[in-house]
Amino acid sequence: MTAFEHLPKTIYAIQHLAFEDLGSLEDVFYQLGFRVRYFEAGIDDLTKAYQYEGLTIILGGPIGVYETEDYPFLQQEIDLLKVRLDKNLPTLGICLGAQLIAHALGARVYAGHAKEIGWSALQLRLVKDNPLLPLANTQVLHWHGDTFDLPENATLLASSSVYSNQAFQVGKNILALQFHIEVASDTLEKWLIGHTCELRKANIEISKLRADNQNFGHHLEPIAAIVVNNFIQHIKL
Repeated sequence: MTAFEHLPKTIYAIQHLAFEDLGSLEDVFYQLGFRVRYFEAGIDDLTKAYQYEGLTIILGGPIGVYETEDYPFLQQEIDLLKVRLDKNLPTLGICLGAQLIAHALGARVYAGHAKEIGWSALQLRLVKDNPLLPLANTQVLHWHGDTFDLPENATLLASSSVYSNQAFQVGKNILALQFHIEVASDTLEKWLIGHTCELRKANIEISKLRADNQNFGHHLEPIAAIVVNNFIQHIKL
């Protein structure tokens, strides 16, 4: 019996933007014997993904969880997520995905005081069995303007110099990461192209972001694999 036989062998991933995919984690899941199926928010019916008893990953995007009037599919997504979390089904949220988890758990999600875009190390919290400990002294990619309050019954795992709530966990099955652990160093150029309006409006130096990716991205990828491996090993169905 392998360490992952307790989990269904397909990972469901919900995308909110075509080029924000599982990145380096996709190969990790393949190497562990999983398949990957993507769902496109706003286009596909997400019911199956949110009712799935295996691991569902909610990926990032440039919209806010509070923009349900402009993006009505978000409300259905939030309603489905509330049921999923109430059932304690295995769920990983990244960036917007983390914000959706926080909102579905009753916490406030709102525009932050500053854009946090760039590479920097996390301030890891000294809590028991923190799954992010392998990221100590490792630069990760931050790319967000919204932030959230810590949900009730959640354990804070990490902070940054800009925002105190960067990651939290609820039990062993629910993990929310505000930062981008999944970014693949060889495909970040898609982000630089796709988010050019945001980057220029925020006065982000694109050449520096690209150079930092070359310096830090390859180091992050194997550590991200360890973090995700540890997380799914401890999932309890």
